[in-house]
Amino acid sequence: MFNRKTLALAALVIGAVSVNTAMAEDGPTDMQIAHIAYTAGNLDIRYAHLALAKSENPAVRDFANLMLRDHAAVNEQAVALLTKLGASPEDNPTSQQLVANAKAKRDELAALDGIAFDRAYAANELGYHQFVNETVETAFIPAADNKEFKSLLKSALAVFEVHENHAAKMVKSLKAQR
Repeated sequence: MFNRKTLALAALVIGAVSVNTAMAEDGPTDMQIAHIAYTAGNLDIRYAHLALAKSENPAVRDFANLMLRDHAAVNEQAVALLTKLGASPEDNPTSQQLVANAKAKRDELAALDGIAFDRAYAANELGYHQFVNETVETAFIPAADNKEFKSLLKSALAVFEVHENHAAKMVKSLKAQR
């Protein structure tokens, strides 16, 4: 289902999260998590903009618009909560690694056209959401200290699980197309 580059990227990013979650004794701090989560959301928004610029496939375009809407909404909720708490997200090596990896992936996707782009975009979205969902569920939610922040992470996870399922269906549908 995934090509070697996608799996290698996922392993690298997961490794970065694993190593960098040791930043705090019991895992990342809420402000480190906030920065990582916000960064991940913005990166997916960038992927969606690329899909809208390159794809003519209505299903891919609909999915990209869903990514824009939902990830922007979650990021807006996160900013509102941070403002309410008077807190600032903390940049960290995991966020920086996500940005570096995403640039390489965007460059790779930008070089593709037509069905090749659509398939690569869909596969990336599936892998990205699988990675993000697992990280949020197994690392971020357990490590979050603030109850409101933990609640926001849980509600975001529910949205992102829908995205993962949608992406899986899109991958399967595109695979069947010639």
